[in-house]
Amino acid sequence: MIARIWRGWAPAERAGDYQRHYESEVSEHLRAVSGFSGAQLLRRDEDGEVAFTSVTWFTSLDAVRGFAGADYERAVVEEAARAALSRWDERVTHHEIAVDIR
Repeated sequence: MIARIWRGWAPAERAGDYQRHYESEVSEHLRAVSGFSGAQLLRRDEDGEVAFTSVTWFTSLDAVRGFAGADYERAVVEEAARAALSRWDERVTHHEIAVDIR
Protein backbone atom coordinates (compact mmCIF):
# COMPACT_ATOMS: atom_id res chain seq x y z
CA MET A 1 0.00 0.00 0.00
CA ILE A 2 1.24 3.46 -0.94
CA ALA A 3 0.36 6.72 0.85
CA ARG A 4 0.57 9.86 -1.32
CA ILE A 5 0.95 13.00 0.80
CA TRP A 6 0.46 16.59 -0.39
CA ARG A 7 -0.07 19.96 1.34
CA GLY A 8 -1.77 23.19 0.37
CA TRP A 9 -2.75 26.41 2.18
CA ALA A 10 -5.82 28.60 1.78
CA PRO A 11 -6.84 31.94 3.27
CA ALA A 12 -9.40 31.24 6.00
CA GLU A 13 -12.20 32.80 3.92
CA ARG A 14 -11.56 30.43 0.97
CA ALA A 15 -10.80 27.24 2.92
CA GLY A 16 -14.38 26.02 2.63
CA ASP A 17 -14.17 26.39 -1.16
CA TYR A 18 -11.14 24.11 -1.27
CA GLN A 19 -12.70 21.56 1.07
CA ARG A 20 -15.88 21.40 -1.07
CA HIS A 21 -13.72 20.98 -4.20
CA TYR A 22 -11.89 18.06 -2.57
CA GLU A 23 -15.13 16.43 -1.40
CA SER A 24 -16.75 16.65 -4.82
CA GLU A 25 -14.38 16.91 -7.77
CA VAL A 26 -11.21 15.37 -6.31
CA SER A 27 -13.11 12.47 -4.75
CA GLU A 28 -14.90 11.74 -8.02
CA HIS A 29 -11.62 11.73 -9.95
CA LEU A 30 -9.93 9.47 -7.38
CA ARG A 31 -12.78 6.94 -7.28
CA ALA A 32 -12.36 6.43 -11.02
CA VAL A 33 -8.70 5.33 -10.62
CA SER A 34 -8.02 1.60 -10.55
CA GLY A 35 -6.08 0.83 -7.37
CA PHE A 36 -7.38 3.82 -5.39
CA SER A 37 -7.99 2.70 -1.78
CA GLY A 38 -9.11 5.82 0.10
CA ALA A 39 -8.31 9.40 1.04
CA GLN A 40 -8.28 11.75 3.99
CA LEU A 41 -8.12 15.53 3.96
CA LEU A 42 -6.63 16.92 7.15
CA ARG A 43 -7.30 20.55 8.11
CA ARG A 44 -5.43 22.81 10.52
CA ASP A 45 -5.76 26.54 11.32
CA GLU A 46 -2.38 28.32 11.09
CA ASP A 47 -2.13 32.09 11.70
CA GLY A 48 -5.05 33.18 9.52
CA GLU A 49 -4.55 30.45 6.94
CA VAL A 50 -5.85 26.93 6.77
CA ALA A 51 -3.31 24.22 6.04
CA PHE A 52 -4.63 21.13 4.26
CA THR A 53 -2.84 17.80 4.11
CA SER A 54 -4.18 15.27 1.64
CA VAL A 55 -3.34 11.61 2.20
CA THR A 56 -4.46 9.32 -0.59
CA TRP A 57 -4.02 5.57 -0.56
CA PHE A 58 -3.19 3.44 -3.58
CA THR A 59 -2.43 -0.25 -3.97
CA SER A 60 0.78 0.39 -5.95
CA LEU A 61 2.89 3.02 -7.70
CA ASP A 62 1.27 1.93 -10.96
CA ALA A 63 -2.07 2.95 -9.45
CA VAL A 64 -0.54 6.30 -8.42
CA ARG A 65 0.58 6.80 -12.03
CA GLY A 66 -3.00 6.12 -13.09
CA PHE A 67 -3.99 9.17 -11.09
CA ALA A 68 -0.99 11.49 -11.53
CA GLY A 69 0.61 10.41 -14.80
CA ALA A 70 4.20 9.49 -15.62
CA ASP A 71 5.69 12.24 -13.42
CA TYR A 72 3.77 10.87 -10.45
CA GLU A 73 5.61 13.03 -7.89
CA ARG A 74 4.19 16.19 -9.49
CA ALA A 75 1.21 17.58 -7.59
CA VAL A 76 -2.17 17.42 -9.31
CA VAL A 77 -3.75 20.82 -8.56
CA GLU A 78 -6.80 21.61 -10.67
CA GLU A 79 -7.90 25.15 -11.57
CA ALA A 80 -10.69 25.17 -8.97
CA ALA A 81 -8.13 24.27 -6.29
CA ARG A 82 -5.73 26.95 -7.51
CA ALA A 83 -8.51 29.53 -7.19
CA ALA A 84 -9.09 28.62 -3.53
CA LEU A 85 -5.50 28.04 -2.40
CA SER A 86 -2.84 30.68 -1.78
CA ARG A 87 0.06 28.21 -2.10
CA TRP A 88 0.75 24.49 -2.35
CA ASP A 89 3.48 21.91 -2.61
CA GLU A 90 4.46 21.39 -6.25
CA ARG A 91 5.77 17.92 -5.45
CA VAL A 92 4.24 15.14 -3.37
CA THR A 93 5.82 12.38 -1.33
CA HIS A 94 5.04 8.67 -1.45
CA HIS A 95 5.47 6.27 1.43
CA GLU A 96 5.11 2.51 1.71
CA ILE A 97 3.08 1.37 4.68
CA ALA A 98 5.53 -0.19 7.16
CA VAL A 99 3.14 -0.82 10.08
CA ASP A 100 -0.64 -0.57 10.08
CA ILE A 101 -2.29 -0.52 13.52
CA ARG A 102 -6.05 -0.02 13.65
